[in-house]
Amino acid sequence: MNAVSQIGAAVRIDQLSKTYKTREDDDVLALDQIDLEFEPGSFVAVVGPSGCGKSTLLSLVAGLIGASAGTIAIDGESISKPHPKIGVVFQSDLLLHWRTVLDNILLPIEIKRLDVSKYRPHAEELLAQVGLGGFGKKYPSELSGGMRQRVAICRALIQEPGLLLMDEPFGALDALTREQMIMDLQSMWLRVRNTVLFITHGIDEAVFLADRVLVMSPRPGRIDLDLKIDIARPRRWNDAHEDKAYHAYVRQIRDIFEAKGVLVAH
Repeated sequence: MNAVSQIGAAVRIDQLSKTYKTREDDDVLALDQIDLEFEPGSFVAVVGPSGCGKSTLLSLVAGLIGASAGTIAIDGESISKPHPKIGVVFQSDLLLHWRTVLDNILLPIEIKRLDVSKYRPHAEELLAQVGLGGFGKKYPSELSGGMRQRVAICRALIQEPGLLLMDEPFGALDALTREQMIMDLQSMWLRVRNTVLFITHGIDEAVFLADRVLVMSPRPGRIDLDLKIDIARPRRWNDAHEDKAYHAYVRQIRDIFEAKGVLVAH
């Protein structure tokens, strides 16, 4: 990867708000005056209850929808539409079933009318890095859910994005596959060092993966807590779950949700 993508992109969000119109012509405020900055190469996780605006925030940063107010800048450049520095991974892998694994990964290169032959070795390298070396000629129907999601991550990384956006990418996976994918993502990110914005419902997932966890309030979405995670890397799943600092971070986030009535303490 080149030096720029290894460093990652800087992100600045100023006074960002998003209002939706309902069918009854009512205004629904989804996000309310969000101010954030992400350091290049940082891993930022966002947790919050359903409907708090997490996915709306990601869609705005991705340039997939427009803001009602405020601005988003990536490396100083204002964003209003999808940007070549951004890669996106959704909860559903969205692979095209009639294309091979390798051709799915190379799809963004084709869409941009770039030279596919130049990117093919990199696509094969990415597959090897996620444990799918030799699977390039397989079709999505021949892969498990976790394997397909690995392919989706490779597709997002093929253009070496400075900013990787991930919207609950492991939410549909079983517990064991999810745990392995979390470990694999950490390993991949430690090699690439791009900036990651990771949306999740999982408090444990957020604390394990991130340098920083943003806790969002119920709608309208605001940042209730901006928590720096100071745990050495690389992190091991079992070790982290026995670590007092890890449990203190998880407890701090749960306290916020309990105070808001999102979680009920027993």
